[in-house]
Amino acid sequence: MTLNLGRRTLIGAGLTAAALPRRAFAQQKPIRIGVLTDMAGPYAANTGKGSVIAAQLAIDDFMAAHKGIKVELVQADLQLKPDIALAIASGWYDNDGVDLVTDVPLSSAAFAIGDLAKTKDKAAIFTGGASAEITGTRCGPNHLHWTYDTWSMPHGVVDATVKEGGDSWFFITADYAFGHSLQKDAASFVLAANGKVLGQALAPFPGTTDFSSHLLQAKASGAKVLGLANGGADTVNCIKQASEFGLMKGGMKVAGMLVLTHDIHGMGLQAAQGVVLTEPFYWDMNDGTRAFGHRYMKHYPGDMPGSVHAAQYSAVMHYLKAVAVVGPEKAKASGRAVIDQMKAMPTEDALFGKGLIRKDGRKIHDMHLFEVKGPAQSKQPWDYYIHKRVVPAAEAFRPMDQGKCPLVTA
Repeated sequence: MTLNLGRRTLIGAGLTAAALPRRAFAQQKPIRIGVLTDMAGPYAANTGKGSVIAAQLAIDDFMAAHKGIKVELVQADLQLKPDIALAIASGWYDNDGVDLVTDVPLSSAAFAIGDLAKTKDKAAIFTGGASAEITGTRCGPNHLHWTYDTWSMPHGVVDATVKEGGDSWFFITADYAFGHSLQKDAASFVLAANGKVLGQALAPFPGTTDFSSHLLQAKASGAKVLGLANGGADTVNCIKQASEFGLMKGGMKVAGMLVLTHDIHGMGLQAAQGVVLTEPFYWDMNDGTRAFGHRYMKHYPGDMPGSVHAAQYSAVMHYLKAVAVVGPEKAKASGRAVIDQMKAMPTEDALFGKGLIRKDGRKIHDMHLFEVKGPAQSKQPWDYYIHKRVVPAAEAFRPMDQGKCPLVTA
């Protein structure tokens, strides 16, 4: 695999073997997949270069089994700006022959690209964007939502924290679509468990690095739990600064609504120990996840894959399996045809286990509740989690009839 991680670059291409005659593919245009990600911003560690690598690994595996379908990968940095993300996706769809856009770790950009994919009959799979509205009020026939969302991630965390006595909450919230959605869903779980929300502090996104004033508000509120409705580097900075301000030593519990493996890596176990979180994937869960982790590390030395990276592999592979069923020509003509085929096939891989894609476009699978280890408990690099329990797929995601998706209510 050859990687070139410039801003807008053709990453890789390959031929795969297939059941169709060689002549049928002689003039075939390649299936093109565009990874639209955050290469340098606060979500870069959780998405970024790793998303590109994982997507390419899926393409490599698919091409090894289907030697008659040509697949190419391009990538770009959305710079965490919805207008730039939409312009890149539009150019890809209109001028560069891109059939599928993936990742998109910015919910506002995902909303716009989902609408764009429908208009142009292309496909989009959001592995990095988190708002549950992607398959709620903003659902559509040409896009899917993989990995997690703002309903599934806080669900298990809030439940476990309230049961342990954390019944009063204060939120620090990223001030844009993702943060508001994450707080809204988390707060609904707190209230449903007879807890109280005592306040919130909105942090401008992107650009906030000093959370001292927000943390002082949280401390003054008297809340037992600090809920972090943000992600990536913002979460890392919040937890580090909360530790420095002595919030945890003072008895306040920190609950990460969307904390991922690379966030823990960024803040270190000394600061993160005891944090409760939910993830759909952890590299050290089983033989299959470990095998993927070590394979990934060969292409990204010193780094283990996180949930979004695993989702990139899983989503791209399932998409390409659907392309093989409908045929490359039909796949290029209609993104909706491929999305429909993906929904018709159950999902199963070594990274997420068995799952399915619902009518609203939500891909569901088991989630896992973890607690972060202390430094003395960690026995090797990237050994960060204690597995607490499985949240079964049927319980992990918002019930489809509660999302107000037009595809479901029509």
